Amino acid sequence: MGIGTGETLDAARVVEVLGLTDRALLREGLAATLLHTEGQRRVFDAVFDVYFPARVGVHATEAPADREELRNRLAEALAADDRGMMAQLAVEAVDGFGGYGSSPGSDGWSSYQTLERLRPQTLLARVRDGIRAQEAGAGFTDRLLEDEIRRRIQVFREQVAAEARRRVAERRGRDEIARRAVATTADRVDFLSAGRDQLAELRRVVQPLARKLATRLAARRRRAARGTIDLRRTLRGSLSTGGVPIRPVLRRRRPVRPELVLLCDVSGSVSGFSDFTMLLVQALHDQFSKVRVFAFVNQIDEVTRMLVHGAADPGALGTRIRSEAALTGWHGSSDYGVAFGEFTERYGDAVGSRTTVFVLGDARTNMADPNLPAVRHIAERARRVYWLNPESRSQWGTGDSAAPAYAEVIEMYECRNARQLSALIARLLPV
Repeated sequence: MGIGTGETLDAARVVEVLGLTDRALLREGLAATLLHTEGQRRVFDAVFDVYFPARVGVHATEAPADREELRNRLAEALAADDRGMMAQLAVEAVDGFGGYGSSPGSDGWSSYQTLERLRPQTLLARVRDGIRAQEAGAGFTDRLLEDEIRRRIQVFREQVAAEARRRVAERRGRDEIARRAVATTADRVDFLSAGRDQLAELRRVVQPLARKLATRLAARRRRAARGTIDLRRTLRGSLSTGGVPIRPVLRRRRPVRPELVLLCDVSGSVSGFSDFTMLLVQALHDQFSKVRVFAFVNQIDEVTRMLVHGAADPGALGTRIRSEAALTGWHGSSDYGVAFGEFTERYGDAVGSRTTVFVLGDARTNMADPNLPAVRHIAERARRVYWLNPESRSQWGTGDSAAPAYAEVIEMYECRNARQLSALIARLLPV
């Protein structure tokens, strides 16, 4: 998250007004001052716990923790939704099950190790029965009650992670732990390494991101509509003022909304990158006169209709495309050369002088012919062609990557995360 001078001064004012005695109040005040999007809150809370811990030092329990006894107490705390008791149990759990290393007091603490030994997720049925016995869940259906219990278990898991991270920060230094052990925001996670939850979070931010990009594009379009200076007519008009160009003459433009074509590799780990980009472009469709989307593995098929009708359920878009579109032939590996050749033969009319083409993929051809003539044909017909590659630039040309060869024909950009993607879309999309 970008923190500038203004945010820093505001945060200092918050500390001055709220003081340091009420930790929860200070957390909320700083969050309101420093955060710009909802997705930043989870990172902020983790970093806040590192620099403003609820406790200091390691206070080991007098006796080794008994696993079943601790699980019983945790089930009671979860049933009562007792956050204070859950926090205390998180401390005891890390004490008893999270330590590793050979030195006295342990070399480190692991939330993963703690949770694997305690397994709080297996308490769901016991907690549900406890809530039912107390009649505290009378207003819940079975499904809603289970969702509520999972939410409480997730809170406990986060408390365990915060306690383990706090202890490690005291040993190794807060700056290092904040940099290495706190998960980054979803928009900074590499598409190729993003997990299911991170991709789901990215899909949730598609609409807000699209609105921001649409505002930028509209502003660019207004500036472009004013036109550029017509030098010849300006100089001719300056003859009446002694050669001083007092009144610049502008070339009037008649802005026409451009057309957009996406060619998306949806194979393997690249699919998350392609799915997110397709959703983002679909959300921006009002900025273009026409948007057509094509997906491929080693065969290519138009999926524009699926994208339009699948916008209500973005999480299922990729599954639907891969199940309904004709994307593979006799094998399931990517073949860019065949896909590009088939595109020029079947869908060549999709590209014209007003069309901007975006290719999405890692350019790994599995040692097959990259079919550069087909790519040149597309580039010659289109107004612009850009390639967004989710791999690090240092990986281009390694193994079966044909990225350097394709980059000689069309412009290729590294696009590893949503932050880079939004910057590239804002800069490269035509007006």
